[in-house]
Amino acid sequence: MSLTLLIEQILNGLQFGVMLFLMAAGLTLIFGVMGLINLAHGSLFMVGAFACATVAAATGSFWLGLVASLAAAAAAGALVEILVIRRLYERDHLDQVLATFALILIFSEGTRWVFGSFPLYLDIPQLLSGAVHLPGGAQYPIYRLAVIGVGIAVAVGLYLLIGKTRLGMRIRAGESDREMIGALGIDIGTLYTLVFALGAALAGLAGAMVGALQSVQVGMGEPVLILAFVVIVIGGIGSIKGALVGSILVGLTETLGRFLLPHVFGLFMPNSEAATVGAALASMLIYIVMALILAFRPQGLFAANA
Repeated sequence: MSLTLLIEQILNGLQFGVMLFLMAAGLTLIFGVMGLINLAHGSLFMVGAFACATVAAATGSFWLGLVASLAAAAAAGALVEILVIRRLYERDHLDQVLATFALILIFSEGTRWVFGSFPLYLDIPQLLSGAVHLPGGAQYPIYRLAVIGVGIAVAVGLYLLIGKTRLGMRIRAGESDREMIGALGIDIGTLYTLVFALGAALAGLAGAMVGALQSVQVGMGEPVLILAFVVIVIGGIGSIKGALVGSILVGLTETLGRFLLPHVFGLFMPNSEAATVGAALASMLIYIVMALILAFRPQGLFAANA
């Protein structure tokens, strides 16, 4: 196992982590502010990916597709909040789970009806094609480094938005006491729609950027959604900092676990058995990490608003 290969896997883990952060940040905002369990968040990830792939194919521009992914996901999120979610705030979590699960089915079948069952493919833009040289002579794709950069930029932007702006002050107040800010004359319905649209736009951005690394297909958001929930449980529900730290932790644990564990078991087992056992344990590793963290910090790594 070379140092170059290890560095490459660490970068892969960071790239996977910041993609999870784009999903988890919107999810934790929605849950933290509204107290809503939104299982349809992965569908908004899919909407962003399909919007980007469709517009990029029609115009030949990945960048126009990226703008379309943000607009389509935000619009879909706002529409869902107004038509469906708004009726669930006072209901218990079981009703929220059932309603948002129904939205998954609606989005999936609607997307299949419009685009068909065959996957779409999204080309990496020319500006971000190619690779950079790593220590040891290996190469790493520029696009994956760009994904890491976008995730860091979004994290900084959310920190400034939540901590330094009037809208962020209202969002933090909405987490703490929604009745009070309503009594102060703030339109809580509009605030909730804005928060939901922002969370949806982040999910759509994640879907668009991942779409250039894998195929764009129906149901692509559900596996990512499961990991996003793991992230916000680890990081702390309602905490943007927790979403970032939890995402990086999950991304590195998932990637390095799949890379290192077969090598570790290979030290005392046949290679074929080591690969099987290592892959099986790697798939459980993030849940083991989550259980250990919750055993010592039941509220997650960071409190809300951190």
